[in-house]
Amino acid sequence: MPLEKLVLASGNAGKLKELAHLLQPLHMAVCSQADFDLEPVEETGLTFVENALLKARAAAAASGLPALGDDSGLVVDALNGAPGIYSARFAGPEADDEDNNQLLLERLAGQPPERRSAHFHCCLVMLQSAEDPAPLIATGTWHGQILEAPRGSGGFGYDPLFLDPKLGVTAAELTMAEKARISHRGQALAGLIEGIKG
Repeated sequence: MPLEKLVLASGNAGKLKELAHLLQPLHMAVCSQADFDLEPVEETGLTFVENALLKARAAAAASGLPALGDDSGLVVDALNGAPGIYSARFAGPEADDEDNNQLLLERLAGQPPERRSAHFHCCLVMLQSAEDPAPLIATGTWHGQILEAPRGSGGFGYDPLFLDPKLGVTAAELTMAEKARISHRGQALAGLIEGIKG
């Protein structure tokens, strides 16, 4: 599956930066759906894979290029899987990272560390065209726990609250290269790259 140019089906600046960094080994030109004046697609799916597919199809149709759709989020065990597919809009449609993090802390208030387990889940979908009947799909999962206060200034989204217990640091305390090696998105992209090469 030789690829020279790819459109990323996302308007999230943090996600775009991370994906572009992770795609560097493929030496392809990467552009954003914003380059084609494509508004974010309505995420009507009930799963990460459905939403990633919706995004990729819309971006491929608008650009005429192969597209990579990403849907990812934070799954908190004590909240029955929330915020899940609603991670970006957990505190409402106009919510920013700070709003979402604040609501998460409120929902987990009083919970001891052993009840604050969570994981990031990422689903990536690659389409050669909008009509591609056989999308390439890869997923990744990163397990950790939610802190009671944010730590670190890197990353985006819930990164300052997400502690990797093995490393003893939050996702926001890792460099982009470190995060790429262990994160849910890094794992999913590694699987996708294997599929592209194969």
